[in-house]
Amino acid sequence: MFVIFSWLLLAASVQAAKLTLQSPRFTISSSNATTLRTETFTTTQKPEPLTLSSSDTFKLTFQITEEGEGGKGVQPHQTFLRFYDGVSGEEGIQPIRVTPGGKAKFELNMARPPASIPPTTTDPLKVTLILGSFVHEPVKYELFDLYIPASQPPPQHADEVFFHTRPVIEHTFHPEQKLPPTMISAVFACLVLSPWVVLLGLWAKVSPSVPHLFSPSVVPFTTLLGAFELLLFWYWVELNLGQVLLYGSLLAVPTVFAGKQALAKTGEWRQGRS
Repeated sequence: MFVIFSWLLLAASVQAAKLTLQSPRFTISSSNATTLRTETFTTTQKPEPLTLSSSDTFKLTFQITEEGEGGKGVQPHQTFLRFYDGVSGEEGIQPIRVTPGGKAKFELNMARPPASIPPTTTDPLKVTLILGSFVHEPVKYELFDLYIPASQPPPQHADEVFFHTRPVIEHTFHPEQKLPPTMISAVFACLVLSPWVVLLGLWAKVSPSVPHLFSPSVVPFTTLLGAFELLLFWYWVELNLGQVLLYGSLLAVPTVFAGKQALAKTGEWRQGRS
């Protein structure tokens, strides 16, 4: 029982242990290996913002230990540097390799920046160290602000313009058609019906015998002619041209046969009269 209790106390003490940084140091050098700036800083007070040019090299070294005097070096399970742009919200995560003794080194060559660096502008990147461990409390340290050259815009593809928002297509509709006055409509309706008046007048002149007008051989032909007139009126108010041609072709067949029969009967009537 005592052994189990001792192991629980040991596990609680290990779990309560915190990770800290020892001797964090950065160095900025130019392309010809000239040291431009080097400084050892603490996690409680950030150094002045760092500025890198397109040819500079940045090196960061530190050791991860357990908090307290004589803390031994610790290798966390996860160690990351986070680069965050507080204005645009862009961020990038860069893993860092740590030795079993807790020593770590990170190098950033601006001539060949890693893909983990987010797109940059003239705003600084906030650099944060994130440590994760199964046996220690996770910890996060705000290290410094870093100014690096603004990212170059990506080359524009020839078809890129077709994937942007296009202008809104606006349709211009003509005003609704105005109906003519009732008098004008009546006049033209009379003009449309006038051929029937002429036809009936000529028919009465040619055939004085009215009963022949309503004979079984003439009525179908007259009815089909009236159907053509109704079809044209229907076309005027509702149908389209294709429908008129279809219905007209269907009416044409019986009209031809009815017309032939009417002409034949009329010829017989003329011969019998003579």
